[in-house]
Amino acid sequence: MKLLLIKVGKAFATIRKEGFIRGGKRVFKGFFSLFGRVKKGDILIVTGGIGDSARYRAYHVAEELNLNGIKTSVTIQDNPFLAKYPLDFQILIFHRVLFTPAVKKMIQKAKDLGREIIFDTDDLVYDPKFLKFMDYYKQMNSLEKKLYENGVGGEIIKDDYVKVCTTTTTYLADKLKEENKNVFIVPNKLSMEDLRWSVDALEIAKKENDEKKDTVVIGYFSGTISHNKDFATITKPLIAILEKFSQVKLFLAGPLNPEDDLVSRFGKRIINTPYVARREHFKNVATVDINISPLELDNPFCEAKSELKFFEAGIVKVPTVAVANQTFSEVIEDGLDGFVAKNEKEWEEKLEKLILSQELRREMGQAAYEKVVEKYTTKNAKNMVYYDFLKTKIK
Repeated sequence: MKLLLIKVGKAFATIRKEGFIRGGKRVFKGFFSLFGRVKKGDILIVTGGIGDSARYRAYHVAEELNLNGIKTSVTIQDNPFLAKYPLDFQILIFHRVLFTPAVKKMIQKAKDLGREIIFDTDDLVYDPKFLKFMDYYKQMNSLEKKLYENGVGGEIIKDDYVKVCTTTTTYLADKLKEENKNVFIVPNKLSMEDLRWSVDALEIAKKENDEKKDTVVIGYFSGTISHNKDFATITKPLIAILEKFSQVKLFLAGPLNPEDDLVSRFGKRIINTPYVARREHFKNVATVDINISPLELDNPFCEAKSELKFFEAGIVKVPTVAVANQTFSEVIEDGLDGFVAKNEKEWEEKLEKLILSQELRREMGQAAYEKVVEKYTTKNAKNMVYYDFLKTKIK
């Protein structure tokens, strides 16, 4: 009953976020995914849902492993046949799953059979002590909050049988090592389908950009309603930029409530668009000139975020200015394939450099594109240490 209430809460949140039609489609997609076919193989990834987190950590990782000769399937934790799957797979990876009776039974069966169990996370939601840093948690309805009361998968990571974790960033890897786990960093990557969509997006953007003339568009793409505080960290630099350059516009995508001062003064130069399907998302990103990725500094929950905003822009040759936290500072070569900014002054200065030079935008976007193709696609993934480990566990 508790799980059902949580699912109802998440369904309402999805519809609230994406609207009745689009949100309703996602809810129904989640329901019908219960009955998706699971092919036997080497690895089964069990994920808690069907959103972007599941996309990257389950479906894209599965594609990467399959392309490297490791037969991998995906299912969601609500699949009614969970208990039988330990017979069909040597390795089970759990991503964002609730510790339901069905999951508990599946894990026990895996232990009895001596299967390898891997815990995967792409943020800090596995530990309730970090919830105070999660702004989105404060906005959740009471049913959604029940999802986090023990941490998402917290019971799994505390299990001494589970020796291995996978995650997205150095920051998260260090946190997981504090749990005495062997940790592999498996970065988020773009899928083969994403690459096809990005080619289409570039073609469309080329035509639209030819008509823009002197306008420079700064884009911010918010995947969830949890980024208001992140965006607010650069309100002052953005106001300064908009005051100084009349040709600059803001493109704000997804759920976001920018501060009143920004909207009241520059509302006519702000383009708002709702959350869109992934194919349309790449088209939107491709039509902006500069991508921005601000986050609160010194907030553990924000520090845990991956670099996906960099590579989702880079694949369509759009340069990024990002917060100078650990992850982006490791990923972006400042001044070559993007910029990182430590404070408001640097945000303003680095945005100005890109606004003033179309050539710099082009060169930086191209450099980002080349890095993304090499390091952030399932097609070109070369995480050999991780693959070799997995192969030792496959009989």
